[in-house]
This record gives sequence, C-alpha cells and structure tokens, in this order.
Amino acid sequence: MPDWEKRFRAPRVSLPDWAEDAPERSLFVSNATGTYELYAWDRTTGTQRQVTDRPNGTTDGALSPDGEWIWWFDDKDGDEFGVWLRQPFGGGADEPAVPGLDASYPAGLALGRDGATVVVGRSTDEDGSTIHVVRPESTGPVEVYRHRESAGVGDLSYDGTLIAMEHTEHGDAMHSALRVIRPDGSTVAELDDTEGGTVELGLEVLGFAPVDGDTRLLVGHQRRGRWEPMVWDVASGEENDLALGLPGDVSAEWYPDGSALLISHDFEARGELFRYDFASGGLVRIETPAGSVSGATARPDGSVEYMWSSAAQPPVVRSTTGGVVLDPPGMKAPKSVPVEDVWVDGPGGRIHALVQRPEGASGPLPTIFEVHGGPTWHDSDSFAAGPAAWVDHGYAVVRVNYRGSTGYGREWTDALKHRVGLIELEDIAAVREWAVTSGLADPARLVLSGGSWGGYLTLLGLGTQPDSWAVGLAAVPVADYVTAYHDEMEALKAMDRTLLGGTPEEVPERFAASSPLTYVDDVKAPVYISAGVNDPRCPIRQIDNYVDRLAARGATHEVYRYDAGHGSLVVDERIKQVALELEFAERHLGTEG
Repeated sequence: MPDWEKRFRAPRVSLPDWAEDAPERSLFVSNATGTYELYAWDRTTGTQRQVTDRPNGTTDGALSPDGEWIWWFDDKDGDEFGVWLRQPFGGGADEPAVPGLDASYPAGLALGRDGATVVVGRSTDEDGSTIHVVRPESTGPVEVYRHRESAGVGDLSYDGTLIAMEHTEHGDAMHSALRVIRPDGSTVAELDDTEGGTVELGLEVLGFAPVDGDTRLLVGHQRRGRWEPMVWDVASGEENDLALGLPGDVSAEWYPDGSALLISHDFEARGELFRYDFASGGLVRIETPAGSVSGATARPDGSVEYMWSSAAQPPVVRSTTGGVVLDPPGMKAPKSVPVEDVWVDGPGGRIHALVQRPEGASGPLPTIFEVHGGPTWHDSDSFAAGPAAWVDHGYAVVRVNYRGSTGYGREWTDALKHRVGLIELEDIAAVREWAVTSGLADPARLVLSGGSWGGYLTLLGLGTQPDSWAVGLAAVPVADYVTAYHDEMEALKAMDRTLLGGTPEEVPERFAASSPLTYVDDVKAPVYISAGVNDPRCPIRQIDNYVDRLAARGATHEVYRYDAGHGSLVVDERIKQVALELEFAERHLGTEG
C-alpha cells in the first residue's frame, strides 16, 4: 500500500468532547471502521464503543451535560436535512430526541444541565430560521423565535434561564448580531455591531460562564479589525474588553471554574494557546509544538487537551499533562514534507501562500494549486492527506490564502463582496506568476484544483484564465451560480445575497459575472468534476447544467457522481476520488505516478 493511501486509511480521532457534569464521559469521531462515526469513551474504565453506524457516516453529535445521553443528527446520505436522535451513553436503542419537530437543517443545539431543557435551532426553506425550547414542564417543543434570515442557537446559561443566539435580521449573513432571550422567548439583552456606521462588524457567541447564576457571556467581536474575545454581562450590560494584544484572530473558551479563559490564537497559518486569568489579568503561553492547533478544551483539573498537527506531522490529541490523550490502534499515517511560507504582492495587498515540494526536488515541477473552500476559511500549517498525495507523486503543492480567507483580519475577509470569485482569482493569479518566475512551477503543467468553494474557483478560473491552467479538478463545486442559488439550502442563499448584494433577479449582472457557466465556452483545459448527488450546498442540477455545456461543444471532461452529500465520510470513497484525480492529471499532463 503506498504512503499516500496509508494517510487516508490510518485511524484518526477528533478532539474528545466531555460531559460538563460527568467529565469522565467523552464523545469523539473516528474512522476506525473505514467510515467516520461517533464513539463513546468512558475514561474511568477505558471502554470505547461505536455509537453510530451508517453507510455514509456520522459526525454531528453532542453529550448531555450529565453524560447520560448522546445526541446525534440523523440526515439521509449526507443531505444535512434530518432530525436529532439520542442514545444512552452506555448503549441502547436510538429514540427521537425532540418529538414534535419535523426534519430540518440544523441551526445549533444547547442541552440543559437539568437533563430536560433543550434548545434546538432549525432552518428550512419554508420557515426560515426557528428556535424551539423544551422545558421539564412542557408537553413538547415551543417555538420562541422565527425569522426569514439566518439565525441559530449559541448557548444556554449554566442555570438554564438564558439563551444566547446569533441572528442576521439586518440581512448581512457575514456579520451576526446577538440576542439573549429567556426560555419563553422574551428578550433580555441585545448586542449589535452592525448598526450606525458604514462598516459592519460581526459578533459570535463563545459561551456562557460555567457557573450557576453567572450572567457573563463570552463573545467574539471584530472591533479592532480581527476576531477577539470580550466578556459581556447580559444582566448589567457591562462589557469587559480583554485587549490581549495578540496580532492574529483570537478565540476563547472558559476554564470549567470560570476563573480563566483558554485562548486560541491563529496567526499567519499557525496556532498557539494561552491561559488568561481574570484575577491577575495575566496572559500565559501554553507550550505547544510549532504547527496548528485545530481545537482545544480545558479540563476540570486545569489541564488542556488539544488537537495538533503540522503539514509534515499527522494529527494527534495531546494533553498539557504530557503524552497523547487518544492513540487509536492500527497503522500510523506516514509523515509528509513541511510547508514553506511565501508572501507575494497582490492587487489587494500581500498574499500568504503555503508551498510543499517533493523532498530534494528542484523545479520547474508539475504544480497543483489546491484552493481551499469556505470561502471564509484558510489553509494552515496542518496535516492534510490530499496535498501529501500530490507531493508523493512528484508535484509541488501551492495553497493560497486569497482575499476572502479568514486569519488575516476583517478587511481581508470582507474584501470578498460583489466581485465574488474574481477577487480570489486575482490573488491566485499573482501567486501563480510567482510560482512560474521563481522556477518552482512548470507553466505547461499547472493544475487548478479545489473542493466546494475551491471547486467553484477552479471552474471559474478555467473559464476566466483559460491560458493559465493545463488541467482543472473541481470537487463539489458551484458551477451555475443562478441555479445553485435556487437549489441550495436556505442559509447559503442568505450568504449569497450578502456576498453579491441581492438575489439573481435583483442583481443578475453580478451573478452572471461570478458564475462559471458564463465562461464555460472559454475553457481550454481538460476538466474533471466530482459531485455528491445529495449535496445541499452545491446541488447536482447546477453541475449537470455546466457539464451539459462542456459536452455540447465536445470539451474534454469527466464527471464522477457518488451517493453522498458535500463530500464523503467513507475512507474508501475518499481514496477512490483522489486516485481518479491523480490518474486524470497524469493522463493529461504526461506525469508519472
């Protein structure tokens, strides 16, 4: 078995979640069976058991605070539309978690410490966003919120008397406002950074203080041009701006006793952790290796567990007490090569790119531009089996954190409006020029590739920059923006209205300018497209429209459809898709595997 395949097959685990009032009970995700599923872990006995077992996998789950129940979201073959079920922690039959609620897209979940209070966020095309509360005395779920725009459940206070929610009633799906309500739906407090100015700023719920009767809410804000935490007392209205002085995006969560915060700092594609103490106001670094921290949690004993990896080193769940928290049995993923940081001057400022090349290789090399999805996401110095596979096959890999990416400040992220897709491709083109002129990339063997939003940018780039790319590989892409808008889930409709300034009927020229279908007849490179037939984010009909146009003019293309949603949770399927992409590129570039 080649190393690239081993990296996909090697057993992996997620950072374990744990029950607030039963911290010895944990829940995590693993691919141990060949499909990503939920697992329960009793830390006292060491017992682990598989909770879910579905053909297309399961990753959305939660533990009740008392540790008695595991909640998991039951959709159909990856379509993300379903209901919450629950199962006893020790095992047993699944049962409807909230009888009386019909299927929907999920929009947040909060479980009360009393074992009976539940807050469920839902989204449907018909109802928009709704929030429902189940209380011990109620006979079923009670609707406490409804709006056409996107909204969702943030958190439930420790004593179950306050609900924090995010909403976009103002119509900007990229910048949420906050509202705190009681379980009866009455409003306690509002926080909105989108009002009274030309610049709209976002807010996010990070969590209530884990102390009975404590009305402090940890909030993320963008008031200084990047994400930072503050503490908002929703009863008094007092705001404690922490002003930590860190240069990158900062998130936080409470230590279990409420006396400190676990700070996660993301800067220039690397992550690090700190502890902030309220009493002293001191910020103390928590030592972690250089690389990326993709998740962290503070335990009741004060230790911190975190998921760490780098481009060269596979992911591992570590603890500040020393050692590895979860080490699944079986083969270990082979290492890859480290990334090099490249900064390129672009039309909107300096662009950060991450470059990997085969060890000892000199250019010019066949080079693949792996474009990240999101678009509000960014590539980091973290382990990824896909790019590593291309390196193993002799390619240089370039990943670009284009305008629209997170991690480089609010202005960089918010630059992605109205000229959607075209802005990102300007940055990709600038880095492409660097890759060729520096001698890294062979201009005749350049591949543009990506999944989701990265797949969209791939198709758009092949049409708007037809002489720049030799091959295109697009996974679960937006291909026909107008049809995608009409068929996609409601929350994504709201995001597209924000990005483009309206609906296809209101701003048809913007949708046309940003749609790959507009430029399909200009595509010169061979195109490979993979798509999930149940995908609610990049639905299949709009991909078929694009493929039909390619076929009508005899353009070189291949399409692979598979029975899942927005990507697959089945290891064999992931390996098959990478193998098909490698083979397609090899066939059209003349490279050797």
